[in-house]
Amino acid sequence: MYLELQDLSVRYLASRPLAVDSVSFGLRAGEIGVLIGPSGCGKTTLLRAIAGLEATHAGKISLGGVTVSGEGNALPPEHRQMGMVFQDYALFPHMDVSKNIAFGIHSLPAGERQARVQDVLRLVGLAEHAHRYPHELSGGQQQRVALARALAPQPKLLLLDEPFSNLDVDLRERLAQELRTILKAAGATALFVTHDQLEAFAIGDLIGVMHQGQLHQWADAYTLYHRPATRFVADFIGHGVFTAARVELHDENGVTHKHVVTPLGELHGIHQHEQDRLSLGPCDILLRADDIVHDDASEVQARIVNKAFRGNEFLYTLELRTGETVMAHVPSHHDHRIGEWIGIRPEVDHVVTFASETPKG
Repeated sequence: MYLELQDLSVRYLASRPLAVDSVSFGLRAGEIGVLIGPSGCGKTTLLRAIAGLEATHAGKISLGGVTVSGEGNALPPEHRQMGMVFQDYALFPHMDVSKNIAFGIHSLPAGERQARVQDVLRLVGLAEHAHRYPHELSGGQQQRVALARALAPQPKLLLLDEPFSNLDVDLRERLAQELRTILKAAGATALFVTHDQLEAFAIGDLIGVMHQGQLHQWADAYTLYHRPATRFVADFIGHGVFTAARVELHDENGVTHKHVVTPLGELHGIHQHEQDRLSLGPCDILLRADDIVHDDASEVQARIVNKAFRGNEFLYTLELRTGETVMAHVPSHHDHRIGEWIGIRPEVDHVVTFASETPKG
């Protein structure tokens, strides 16, 4: 691994729990990692520890085969060859774009420095804005200047701490996709912190979900969504709810299969490799909004208790006659009223179950 963390811990006060608790993960050269989780989960603290801005309590950080923290040694931030993009961009208002970018590469000869500035300006699509000042740029353009400045010294690792948090929601996902394109074109290895799932999915090759200082899972977006390692990851990623279910054995034409019985009926067509992972007996099943299909012909009826318009679809919150709550993505031309009953059925490709925590009775 190019970047590797081994059992890294950070503690602010001896009387307080660990802010980062035995976190281990790795990135290969050129990969983009994302840390995601609720506020206070430790993701920014972890990023700052990697940068050398927070002291570590235990564990090891290595970059490119060199230990930068651990084994009784910690390189100062300026010797770690890492670039960092902060939430507020920290651009110098009295310098134009080219001088902001050149700020960190003054040690280069003048000609080489100018060429490098032009290279990163082209990379981020701001070549024509070289002599404009930060206040003359949009928020998205300022973000790209900050990125260009961080890339100019050709750091071994680029760290980004919620760089889109001050931008409009509609702009953030588009810029996230642009950022991924820029980082891949630069061949940069990067670690990005966000609390926004859409940003994480748009940017990351690998995503780490953190909660209360611990890393619950480190995987690609598809695996996080369809194979969550913990109940917290399952609950945090996507829209869905847990509901009580039961795994039973059924005999069909002499062949025994596992069936999952839910408040919406039995789940059919479960792949064999999915069946192999299921344990018989009571469980809680995760039903995501895209596992529930609106079907007027279905015998299962649910009452709409809430709805959120998403442009091409509604996100309905539904209550079954038995009292359970589920969610469903429904095309926006199906504009039903709150309180209306509609037919629904399950269509689950990936079965996600955990030990039962649903109260009985």
